[in-house]
Amino acid sequence: MATPEEKLAALHQMATVPEYATIVPLFAAIFDYVRNNGQTGIGVDTAPDRGARTAAGFPLLLPADIRVDREVLTRFLLGLVAVLREHGNAGDDALARCAQKLSSGAFDPGPLIPALLERRRAPLDEAATGLAMPPPLLEYLMEIPLKTALEQYSAEIPPEGFPEWQESLCPVCGSPPGMAELAGEEGRRLLSCSTCFFKWPFKRLKCPFCGCEDTEKLSYFTVDDGPTRVDSCGACSRYLKTRDSRRGNAAVPLEVEDLLTIHLDLMAAREGLERGR
Repeated sequence: MATPEEKLAALHQMATVPEYATIVPLFAAIFDYVRNNGQTGIGVDTAPDRGARTAAGFPLLLPADIRVDREVLTRFLLGLVAVLREHGNAGDDALARCAQKLSSGAFDPGPLIPALLERRRAPLDEAATGLAMPPPLLEYLMEIPLKTALEQYSAEIPPEGFPEWQESLCPVCGSPPGMAELAGEEGRRLLSCSTCFFKWPFKRLKCPFCGCEDTEKLSYFTVDDGPTRVDSCGACSRYLKTRDSRRGNAAVPLEVEDLLTIHLDLMAAREGLERGR
């Protein structure tokens, strides 16, 4: 699993590509902030019940296992908001309101952490309304401490830690895949968690979102010569970006690859596809 240092190095290397030059500084600043504050200053921790959950088809972590220190989380978020305001180019007024309510204690971010893991939209939408903030911006802000904490946890689990796992959701935290990778000479398909970034093997010709195995409904497209493509399912109209690491970028963390292939998301949206999360 990639370290913050490896993510930063990959981003800085890609900054020399003209089409990435405008987005790299923001994400580099975020990764740098997480690197400097993510070990002890997130305010989000895990206390899993290490029982036989995965053997029964349940992920290792459940939302009830997430512990939040409101004071520490608030401090982390205030610093993160400052980074976004300095390096971003949108949402400044909303971020300023968020910072003010965080500082005054009028906004408690704690309940949003388990809600995000459960994919419950109502708490997020309600909080965004109270902050007069676009829900996607608030979601992005809150996902950073959650993902940082869970990635640190999953990094301690060996890749072969779930030999019997056959589910399309992450065996560590139960989140859907954010990307996929074809690895090794045989092109084994690995799904990469959208939240904790753990990778696990999955059937090559199967939609991880609806389970479709009809090869006539499973297809893919590319828009350039890069190693990343869009795998789509005609049964559910959802897609998953997939990197064929045999064709390049094997050393680039998938989280960075995702950021640098936003053009594929735009192309998929034009085709009427929805990202499967």
